[in-house]
Amino acid sequence: MGEQRVSKLNDKKSMQGFMKSLLNDTKALKYMLENDWFESDKKRLGAEQEMVLVNKDTLKPETNATELLEIMKDDDWVETELAKFNLETNLTPREIKGNCFSDLHKENMDKLIEIQKNLDTLNTNIVLTGILPTMRKHHLIMDNLTPKKRYFALMQAINEQLIGNSYELKILGIDELIVKHDSPLIEASNTSFQVHLQVAPKDFVHYYNIAQTLAAPCMAIAANSPLVFGKRLWHESRIAMFQQSLDTRSSHEHMRERSPRVSFGMEWLQESIMEIYTEDIARFRPLINSDIEENSLDLVSKGKVPKLRALQVHNSTVYRWNRPCYGISENGKPHLRIENRVLPAGPTVMDEIANTCFWIGAMEGMFAEYEDIRKKLKFVDVRDNFGKAARFGIDSTFTWMNDKKIGACELILTELLPLARKGLKKCNVSKNDIDKYLGVIEDRAKAHTNGARWLLRSYTDLIDKTNQDETLSIITQSIINNQKEDKPIHTWDLAKISDLKEYKPLDMKVEEFMITDLFTVQKDDILDFVKDLIQWKKLTYIPVEDTKGKLIGVITPDSIIQNHDASGNINHSKIISVEDVMDPEPLTISPDATMVDAIKRMRENNSGYLLVVQKHELVGIITEREFLKITSRLIERLYD
Repeated sequence: MGEQRVSKLNDKKSMQGFMKSLLNDTKALKYMLENDWFESDKKRLGAEQEMVLVNKDTLKPETNATELLEIMKDDDWVETELAKFNLETNLTPREIKGNCFSDLHKENMDKLIEIQKNLDTLNTNIVLTGILPTMRKHHLIMDNLTPKKRYFALMQAINEQLIGNSYELKILGIDELIVKHDSPLIEASNTSFQVHLQVAPKDFVHYYNIAQTLAAPCMAIAANSPLVFGKRLWHESRIAMFQQSLDTRSSHEHMRERSPRVSFGMEWLQESIMEIYTEDIARFRPLINSDIEENSLDLVSKGKVPKLRALQVHNSTVYRWNRPCYGISENGKPHLRIENRVLPAGPTVMDEIANTCFWIGAMEGMFAEYEDIRKKLKFVDVRDNFGKAARFGIDSTFTWMNDKKIGACELILTELLPLARKGLKKCNVSKNDIDKYLGVIEDRAKAHTNGARWLLRSYTDLIDKTNQDETLSIITQSIINNQKEDKPIHTWDLAKISDLKEYKPLDMKVEEFMITDLFTVQKDDILDFVKDLIQWKKLTYIPVEDTKGKLIGVITPDSIIQNHDASGNINHSKIISVEDVMDPEPLTISPDATMVDAIKRMRENNSGYLLVVQKHELVGIITEREFLKITSRLIERLYD
C-alpha cells in the first residue's frame, strides 16, 4: 500500500479533512509539473517481488509470514502483504544502463535465498507463481488477513462500498468458476512482480500510452496463473480474480455505468498525468485515511517538495494495471513512475527479469520509433488485446497497427523483440544483459511455452493418473524444484508424479476432494427415472433436493432394491415417487471438515456416502470411491 499509517475514514470530519488534503495535493502536483520541479535526466527501474508461502509437507498456504518477519526484523526490505501467507520484497531502484538487469537478478535471488534460509526453520517454502495451484477458497478467509491496522481498515472500507450481498467470481475457461465470497480478501490469491519505470514528466503521456499498448503482448508471453481452486480458467486469471475480488458493484435493471476500482482504463491519456489522478478522484470515493501532517500547498509556496501523502494513499486504493506513481528521489527531487502491475510472479527469477527486460526495452524502443502511438492504434483495440491476453495468453491473436491480425508469438518475434533490442542499446544496457534476457523471451516465444501453458499441460497430463489434490500438489512441488535451479520456464519438463516424494492428504478439507458435478432428483420424480439415472451415470447415491437447492433426502441402493420385484424390475403396480422411498435424514458433513472427520463419520454410521451441505444447501458428495482414489495412490507410492 506504500503509506503505512492509515485508518478507516470513520466520520464526516475525517472524510472532509482527507478530501481537503487530497485536493490540495492535486493542486500542488499541478504546480510542480507546470514549474518543472521534477527530476528529468534519469531513467530508473525498480521492482517489488510478491511471493506465497507454503508448508513443505502439505504444499498448502502457510500462514506464518509475521513469524518470519519477527525473525528478520532487522531486514527492512521484506514486508507483509495482505494475507498471512504472502510476503513482498522491495528491490533497489537502479539506473537503466550497463548490467542493471543482471544486478537486479542477483539482488532478487540473494534476498529470496535469505528469506528461504529463515523459512527452513519454519518448515516453509517460497513459491513464485501468479496464483498458487493448491490455493483454495477456504484459505482466503478473514482469519488469514495480516493483523495490521491498515489491512483491516482497507477490508472494512471496501466492504462498506459493496452494493450487493457478496463478492461474486464468474470466470469461464476450460472449466467454469461461479462462486460467492464474503470478503475482498480473495484478492490475496494473486501474486505479481511489479516493475516501476521512472520517466520525465514531459514524456509521461507518450510512455504511459505505450505501456497500455504493451500490456497485452507482455502479459501473453508472461502468463502464469491458469489454475484457480482446481479449475482451469484464464491463462492469466489474476486479471479477472483481482477485478472481481474488489468489485463492489451489483447488477441493476438500468444501464447506468459504474467503474470498477480495478481497471485497464477507458481511453488514451491525452495531456498529463493529472488526467489519471483527477479521473480517479472523481470516480472513486476515498476508502482510507492517513495521518497527514503536511500542508502540501504551504510547502510548495515555500519551495519545499511535499510527499503528497493523501494523493498516494488514494492512488493505492485504485488499481490500474498501469498505475501512475509519484515519489521523491534521494537527491530530494520529485519524480514520476509507471508501475506495471500486469506481470505475474514467477515461474523463476530468471523469467521475471526477462519479462522486465523485455518490457523496459520495448517501452524504450517504441518511444523512439513512434512519435505518437495513438496515431497507430485505436484504444478500443488495445483494450480488447488486453482482454484477449488475459484469457488466452500466448495463444492470443491481437489487432495491431494498420488493423493487422497477428499472433502473440509472431508479434513478439518479428516486431517487439527487435524494438526492445534497439531500446536497450539506446539506454546503454550491456550486450550480455540484452542477449541473456531477451534470449529467454525469444526462446519462450519460439517454444510457444510460458508458465500458463506449462501448468495447463502438466495438469492435463496428471489428472488422469491421480486425484485432483495430488495433481495440484505435484505441480506445486515441481514449481519449487525448478525455481531453486532458476531454470527458465521453456526448459522445464512437465510435472510428473515422481516430483512429489511424499503425499500427505490427511489434512485435506472435504471441499478439496468432494464431487461437485452432481446429479440430483426431486421428491416428485418417479423411481423409474432414478433407476435409469443410476444406469446412465453409474451412480450409487443420489441426493434429493427441493427447487431451491435445499437438501431434503437421499436415495440409497437399499431404497431401490426394496422396490424391485423378483425379476429385478421396479414394481409397476403403482407409480412410485422419490418421496416414497428416499431417506429423509441423510448423513451430511460440512465442506470445512477434514478428511479424517469424514472417514470417522462414515465409519461410525457404517455408511458409504456423505452429502456435503453448507447453510442447508447441497454443495457436494463424497463416497467410498473418492477415498479409494486417494488411498490407492498412497499404496502405489509405497511401491514406486
